Amino acid sequence: MSIHKSVGAIELSSVGIGYLVEDEMLKAAKVELLIARTICSGKYLIVVGGSVSDVESGIAAGLRISGEAVIDHLVVPNCHEQIFPALGQSVALHPDEAGALGVLETFSGTAVLAAADCAAKAARVTLIRIHIAMALGGKGLCLMTGSVSDVRAGMQAAAEEARRRGLLVSDVVIPRPSRELFSDYL
Repeated sequence: MSIHKSVGAIELSSVGIGYLVEDEMLKAAKVELLIARTICSGKYLIVVGGSVSDVESGIAAGLRISGEAVIDHLVVPNCHEQIFPALGQSVALHPDEAGALGVLETFSGTAVLAAADCAAKAARVTLIRIHIAMALGGKGLCLMTGSVSDVRAGMQAAAEEARRRGLLVSDVVIPRPSRELFSDYL
C-alpha cells in the first residue's frame, strides 16, 4: 500500500450507483481503492486514499454523478497515519501494550473515519481497528487503546465529531479491560 496523506469516502443508498461512482472516482483521480463493497442495509461504500488533491478530486467526481443516492461523504485531508493500518485491520498489538479500551460506534461507516482521525490527533492513543459497516447494520466501529486519560481524551474528540455529524451511537471507555476482552482484537 502506498503512503497516503488523505482518505475519502462516499456512502450510497444504491449498489448500482455505487459501482458507477466508484468507476468515475478511479478515472478522475490517482487514488487507491481501499474499500469498495456492498454493506449492510443494501448500501454501497467506497473508501479511497491518496494525496489530498487526488482524494478531493476523486470524491468531487463521485459526488457530481451520485445524485440523491449519497447518504454521507467525507474527505479527511492530512489524516493521522494510524487510520490506514486500523482500517486494514493490520495493527499488531502485544497484550502487554493493551491499556484502557475505547469503543466508538457511529450510525455511518463514513462518520467513524472522521471520528477516528480526531481521536488519533487529540491524544496518544493507538487505533486498534476501524470496522466499517459489515455485520454492523451499516454502522461504524472504532477501537483504541492507551492510558485511561489518553483514551478518554481521544474518545471525547471522536464523540464530538460524530455528534457534530448527528451520527453518534455510543462512546465507551473501559479503564481496565480483561485480557479476554482484548483477545479478539490482538
